[in-house]
Amino acid sequence: MKDPRTSPEPAKAPAPLKKALTTPLLYFFILGDVLGAGVYVLVGQVAADAGGAVWVPLLVALCLALLTATSYAELVTKYPRAGGASHYATLAFGPFAGFLAGFCMLAAGIVSVAALARGFGGDYLSEFITLPVVLVTVVFLAVLALLNARGISESTRANAVATVIEVSGLLLVAGLGVWIVVRGDGDVGRLTQLGTESKGPAAAAVLSGAVLAYYSFVGFETSVNVAEETRDPRRSYPRALFGALVTAGAVYALVGAAAAAAVPTRKLALSSGPLLEVVHEAGGVPAELFSAIALVAVANGALLTGIMSSRLAYGMARDGLLPRFLTKVLPRRRTPWASIAVTTALSLLLALTGDVATLASTLVLLLLVVFFLVNTAALVLRRDTSSQDHFAAPAVVPLLGASSCVLLATQIERDVWLRGLVVLAVGATLGVVAALRVRRGR
Repeated sequence: MKDPRTSPEPAKAPAPLKKALTTPLLYFFILGDVLGAGVYVLVGQVAADAGGAVWVPLLVALCLALLTATSYAELVTKYPRAGGASHYATLAFGPFAGFLAGFCMLAAGIVSVAALARGFGGDYLSEFITLPVVLVTVVFLAVLALLNARGISESTRANAVATVIEVSGLLLVAGLGVWIVVRGDGDVGRLTQLGTESKGPAAAAVLSGAVLAYYSFVGFETSVNVAEETRDPRRSYPRALFGALVTAGAVYALVGAAAAAAVPTRKLALSSGPLLEVVHEAGGVPAELFSAIALVAVANGALLTGIMSSRLAYGMARDGLLPRFLTKVLPRRRTPWASIAVTTALSLLLALTGDVATLASTLVLLLLVVFFLVNTAALVLRRDTSSQDHFAAPAVVPLLGASSCVLLATQIERDVWLRGLVVLAVGATLGVVAALRVRRGR
């Protein structure tokens, strides 16, 4: 008989997550994540790059996002577990690439919160009160940090309500834009105007606008973390993912076209609340009503992204990939106050040193690194034939997805690259340390 002191019982495996998400629930989860606040803030910036045909870079960005989404669909249905891009990159390329993917996702979340904080202090808020953007940014992020530290038990219900409000606001803009054109005050000719003086010919202008428009479609990549909680991910995930992205693309194109037809391009480009300009042009609708809707969208997006970033930092610290200090939690609330404080401070620093367009482009650059790793991982992991029952895309799709990431990266401006390279250098350095630590552990 074995001595129990020398033959300990094997550790119990973690309990599996409850499979509660159906296809419709997963669809609304992804749609709510994608239909965030980006379009409320960035339509004007896209118009500044591409001209009046705002809908063109929006649809181009949708097509490019669908390429990477297809690679995610294949990997999620093949490996239906939490971990996302970091897990796939680790399987395909090892711990260094896995850490870099996770680090870029964390950095992208911090940058996204910074961009939304800048957007919150713009024209939408000025409908109620005029305050310095710096002051609004500091107070906004401080309040979000306190809400984050309080807990997330109410977040799911609040997010559902906020998503309905966001969609209502976007459909309101589309309807008002149509009304402005019907009564003869709009100009549908602007919808065919591609190119600007600063961006040059149409092709360059569309690609430059697509980089910003791409920001409006990010969010679908976070849905991979609920694959374990989906009842039939191999069947449900592709349907929900593609359905949500196509729905978001249709809404965005409709809103972009309505805004461009209703408001002169230059006026749209100069506004930090571009959709509010449509409300002003239409008249008859209280500007405060739409501003409130937009502020809800911005605040909800920032809160959810802040929660994701702080939890990701906490998880990476718990796994030894970031300083252990980030694992400290509040005794009663059991929320990671240290990671909340650090990620909020970093978002504040970025918000005070960059504008919305630069921050959005930086976010896209970081996500392009993640998406490139995911697309190439989908190609490499095709050698793993252990799981036959999964969604499989033609091999050319992840190849085109990886190529699209390179193409979009070439359109990002020099100052954004400089900012992004600093982040990537930090991530690469920490990735080497993490990889060496894993090897020593083995």
